[in-house]
Amino acid sequence: MSSLTEAALETNVGASSTSRGRGIGYIAGAVLLLAGLASTAPAAAPANPPNILLFILDDVGIDQMSAFGYGGATPPRTPNIEAIANAGVRFRNFWTMPECSPSRALLFEGRYPLRTNVYDAILSVDLANSQVSPYETTTPKVLRQAGYASGLFGKFHLTGSDVNQTATNNNPLGFTAVHQLGWDDFAGWQDGAPHPIDTTAGGIAPQNTHACGFVPNTTESPANGADAGACYFVNGSCSPVSRTPLSPTPGRTCLERGGIFNPGAACASPVPATVDFTLENGYYVGELVVNRPDGTYTVSPPEDPSGAGRGYRTILESDRAIGWINAKAAAAPWMATVSFSSAHTPYQQAPTSLLPAASLPTGSFDCLVLADQRVLSNQMIEAMDAEIGRVLVQTGVATRNGDGTLAYDPRSTDTMIVILGDNGTYAPVVKFPFNPERAKATVYQTGVWTPLIVAGPLVEAPGRTVSAMVNVADVFQLFGEMAGIDVHAVGPKSRPLDSVAMLPYLTNPDQRSLRRTNFTQTQPNLKPAGYVVPPCVVAGVDTCVQLFPSQSLCGSEGGVWWGTGDDGTAPVGAGAPQPDCCSVNRFRVTSGAATYSVLPDWQMAMRDDQYKLVRSATTDFDASTSACATTESREFYAINEKPLPMLRLDDATGNLLGRHRRLDSNERRALFWLTRELNQLLASEVACPGDGNRDGVVDQTDLDQFKYWANTTNSMSSWYDFNLDGLTNQNDVPFITNGRFPRTCPTADAAFPQRG
Repeated sequence: MSSLTEAALETNVGASSTSRGRGIGYIAGAVLLLAGLASTAPAAAPANPPNILLFILDDVGIDQMSAFGYGGATPPRTPNIEAIANAGVRFRNFWTMPECSPSRALLFEGRYPLRTNVYDAILSVDLANSQVSPYETTTPKVLRQAGYASGLFGKFHLTGSDVNQTATNNNPLGFTAVHQLGWDDFAGWQDGAPHPIDTTAGGIAPQNTHACGFVPNTTESPANGADAGACYFVNGSCSPVSRTPLSPTPGRTCLERGGIFNPGAACASPVPATVDFTLENGYYVGELVVNRPDGTYTVSPPEDPSGAGRGYRTILESDRAIGWINAKAAAAPWMATVSFSSAHTPYQQAPTSLLPAASLPTGSFDCLVLADQRVLSNQMIEAMDAEIGRVLVQTGVATRNGDGTLAYDPRSTDTMIVILGDNGTYAPVVKFPFNPERAKATVYQTGVWTPLIVAGPLVEAPGRTVSAMVNVADVFQLFGEMAGIDVHAVGPKSRPLDSVAMLPYLTNPDQRSLRRTNFTQTQPNLKPAGYVVPPCVVAGVDTCVQLFPSQSLCGSEGGVWWGTGDDGTAPVGAGAPQPDCCSVNRFRVTSGAATYSVLPDWQMAMRDDQYKLVRSATTDFDASTSACATTESREFYAINEKPLPMLRLDDATGNLLGRHRRLDSNERRALFWLTRELNQLLASEVACPGDGNRDGVVDQTDLDQFKYWANTTNSMSSWYDFNLDGLTNQNDVPFITNGRFPRTCPTADAAFPQRG
């Protein structure tokens, strides 16, 4: 990156705005920019900023968590998470966004999607305009002001993904993205999920032979199994593997070790031509990206002789975090983010060594069968729990009791622990009585209600529950509070925050709610003009979505593809290809088949302590007019988050506007209030074309930055592509220079006054 751009980006956080934070107080919520926020008294910052250890659980909603009283008939066993919860604070009214990228953007920059354009899970087809901008003030940039080192290990997904990458690269930051957004160190995956399972098991069988990516034993699969063979490794070595009590499935054992199993064969030299180390395979083989503090990076593809990207992801992510933490000097604080890829699809067997005793054997499972996926999801969460325990023990934050259980004393450590889910559970594996039809990718409770646990030396009266509303944006503020930094003061006022104080909930057991409303939203990210994501029907809930840009990704998510085949030519199935979900349902109607549900074009929700307002728009086939039509809807619910059996979800039957009675006076007041608050929030973000660096003015700096990005990206996608054609070129210059120049961006102060 050029010095010009470095200088521009450094304006995100003023070095003089705060100090190390030792013994310095801060004003919680000094600038209240979100409608419905309540003010709070100042809270003292810690005398010595603690270390921060963040665990992110991918696609794990609160429905999975026995620590919160849920989990269905067969909850995942999570003793380590429960031990942390028992020694900390459970936030049982925590909202995220419905998809991973916007939740993570909020977590690390405190700004709602309506301000950043990061609305949905980022795919390779999404423009840079819907990726986290290097001009944003991120958590590691904030914490650097208090002397923190920051490392992130595992899933990133704040910029473009390499899954299904197109010829046009829409990620201007490339493989240095994590470092350029503020983190000192990174080791993990920039994409949003593991690649689909390799059903050739490393090239040794035809496609679709091994549904879970490994060769089963002969008992598990008499037709395609093997009880012995050669395990080849990427460095050229080979070991014979045979069936034993400790290795009941040699093909799986070989995969867990990072190898490729050649069934029924002895080790040979050279490696057989059928063994293909270039193939990615779900959770076991990927492309590892490493960013270093000096700005250099390495990419280890699956065939790299180091084997860096081979092995079970959850273990690799933990290993990298443990090594980084243990190498840190005790005198300086650090923040380590262990961003697990699990339990995102594809559902695949976790190593048996990470599972509780007497776990159900899964060697014969089909990873595309719904019933099997539900068991595999449980075991993936259980394996993640085991690795959380290992990270804590091997970094000295916790120890083990004589019986092997976690011994965690928050008072004996200088590390704060945060555990959270990034969005609700994916539909196929949602736990009863939560609603799989209103799960991940929707703004209903099953889609946005996730676990949040905070533990450590700053927590007073541990072992309690906080029922106050909390948003994932607030965790961004909590990181600053832990370090003694007021995040509202260190960032530019041109980029307003939507976060509210959280530290008072930790230090004051009697703290009243600091939020009067909570908010979530989702809609498609910005894509090049004319591009339409093909339709995919998610099995089990019969819902058509336009989220996955390829057949392989749709299948990996348990869906039925209605676009063209991955080779770009061959249609798949009767009625395919279809351009969108409306066309899929048009075909279904004309064929006399039942139509599918359709994921809305956009959704948003706002709630208070008792009621929830949902607004959405859906484009679907209208049989009465034989045409596609877009319908906006408004729903209104009374909700709670009480433990079973008192749980009441926002299911369709509970829509108070869909009943045949009139709303009572309390309901009418709540509906009016929430409507007003939602409208005020939406009006608070005013467009400013030409302000690519979001500093509140359109001036010469924007022209300079436009030139930089046009040159750096070879005129491809960047944050200075104002006409959204996927190009940064002279067609974008008039957005900067037209009209009065330089000029100040408009604000929404009149429509959206501060509250205190």
